[in-house]
Amino acid sequence: MTNYNWGIIGLGEIAHQFAAGFQQEQSVLKAVASRSADKAKHFAEAYQIPAYYGSYEELLADETIDVIYISVPNKQHIAHILSALKAGKHVLCEKAITMNSEELLEAVKLAEKKHLILAEAMTIFNMPLYTELKRLIDTGKFGKLKMIQAPFGSYKEPDPKNRFFNPDLAGGALLDIGTYAVSFARWFMTEQPFVAASVMQPFSTGVDEQSVTILQNKKQEMAAVTLSFQSKAPKVGIVSFENAYITIEDYPRADLAKIHFNDGTVETIVSGDTSQALNYEISNMIAAISGDQPNRSLFMTIDTIDLLDQIQQKWAQQ
Repeated sequence: MTNYNWGIIGLGEIAHQFAAGFQQEQSVLKAVASRSADKAKHFAEAYQIPAYYGSYEELLADETIDVIYISVPNKQHIAHILSALKAGKHVLCEKAITMNSEELLEAVKLAEKKHLILAEAMTIFNMPLYTELKRLIDTGKFGKLKMIQAPFGSYKEPDPKNRFFNPDLAGGALLDIGTYAVSFARWFMTEQPFVAASVMQPFSTGVDEQSVTILQNKKQEMAAVTLSFQSKAPKVGIVSFENAYITIEDYPRADLAKIHFNDGTVETIVSGDTSQALNYEISNMIAAISGDQPNRSLFMTIDTIDLLDQIQQKWAQQ
């Protein structure tokens, strides 16, 4: 059994979650890096990580590191992805993996050239519940997919300087919470949709504060994606078919869904464990690296980033 050594670039909130929950038989969290050596040291000590570096370059130069987890702000993702791939490291990068499809294509081509695995840390593409729901859908007992609802509302303090509203840090709801909603819709749609319509209300800094988007594909499947950074809303995804509809509460890291059949009966599906969401990402990454399974989520990520591009193009025309 091969063991893989991981390193972390970027030590923000999600990196703390990643390190705190890291539990793998084939992987060790071996090193972390920050632009501040003191910050890296404190992080390493907090999670009993053997090595720390005061620069990202030092971490990438560590020949014992096999995989890099990137959790810097969105706008910085592509630079660190390319640097890690050039250094011969596999890469798991936080969402949104890149700012646009052009950046992602460059990264994918480099990963293929270097025979490395590149994946996005998108929980929806890794939670066991979604794999199980896809299996049930494929039996055909729900009938044809008709409509998806993917709302995500989160209240953020309206401070123009924080990352949520700062255009210099790729602020805005779409590239933050919107990646979950669009990924949710794409997971269930049987082929790639296009953006039929999208309207956006900007914050004072110009980034998107809230929006409504309609997705549709050639099979006439439709999805409504509603986002807000100034109003809370329950993260309840709804997937409607001819014979039943599925409800999934707190869908980004869900482990439970309810299937409501047209005759009034309800079936509860439980699969996975919400608390292990980040570990599922790590496990699937290792399975792809070791060749035990294909890098199954990458094409979904490519489709999702393409949809984010289309949405922003619609807004530019308003």
